[in-house]
Amino acid sequence: MQPNHQVKKWMPIFFRYIILIAGVMALNTSAMAQNYPNKPIKIIVPATAGGGADFIARTLSVQLGEYLGETIVIENKSGASGTIAAEYVSKSPPNGYLVLMAQSTSMVIAPHLYKSLNYDTIKDLLPVTQVAQMPFVLAVTSKLPVNNIKEFIAYSKANPGKLNFSTSGNGAGSHLAGEMFNSATGAKMVHVPYKGAGPALNAVVAGEVQVAFIPIVAALSLVKDGRLKALAVTTAARSMAAKDLPTLAESGLAGYDINTWFGMFVPANTPAPIVDLIYKETARALKQPEIRDRFLKEGADPIGSTPAEFSALVKAEFVKFAKVVKDSGAKLE
Repeated sequence: MQPNHQVKKWMPIFFRYIILIAGVMALNTSAMAQNYPNKPIKIIVPATAGGGADFIARTLSVQLGEYLGETIVIENKSGASGTIAAEYVSKSPPNGYLVLMAQSTSMVIAPHLYKSLNYDTIKDLLPVTQVAQMPFVLAVTSKLPVNNIKEFIAYSKANPGKLNFSTSGNGAGSHLAGEMFNSATGAKMVHVPYKGAGPALNAVVAGEVQVAFIPIVAALSLVKDGRLKALAVTTAARSMAAKDLPTLAESGLAGYDINTWFGMFVPANTPAPIVDLIYKETARALKQPEIRDRFLKEGADPIGSTPAEFSALVKAEFVKFAKVVKDSGAKLE
């Protein structure tokens, strides 16, 4: 059967039309990228004012705004472990004027805790740069008869079910840190969830529980006062804020690595030149001594990774925490 002559006649016109549309779209994208930015940029923080992500965003905002040549506006949009903010940004126009200052909880942990979310971390949001990370410190009460991490590992394995660790809630980073420790060592510490980080911290200081995985700044101040013993940090490498503390990995738990990281994301399909510009100017700002000093004072190690490096981290962490959450049995509705 011969092809319909009318179809053959219109086929070249159709393809020329498609090519023309693609060309116009490419020109529009290029023009948008070249003119970026020409109005204020809004950074969405997935938590209330005063938290880690808020501190990171506000510390960067003035210098980053100067480098980009536009005002940076911070908007706090808290709730549901940061997933409300993540969904909001994922559904916004991909033009670089709405940036998410996310933390690991909403991006690589929450998707495995909630039954359903209205965004996909991998498909709907584009990693720009990892800005910083804050390790947890494995801290114990001053009365526990251990003075270093090797003694603690031996003690915890010798006393299964007798050590309790406090956390800010089911599925929190501190909870998963404890479950990862149990899995890596064969210890059987018991999880005791509290309603927030404050009560969880007070519980270990008061001796209600013996162990906690605590954000580094809070831990170091309590160690200095003699109220807790700091044994190790939970990151793969030592923290710049506490170089004398060993890592769990170097203490025998190969591959152990968990922290709260903070990074910038934009909606999928944001033009690459815009993503690259935000990354480069953020990394430039992170090299400024006053910004680095403020980060380190709060226990945050500045990073400034490339989009490719950050994307690889997000994908790896997404897979890792799928298993950790499943093994822990943690669930949120």
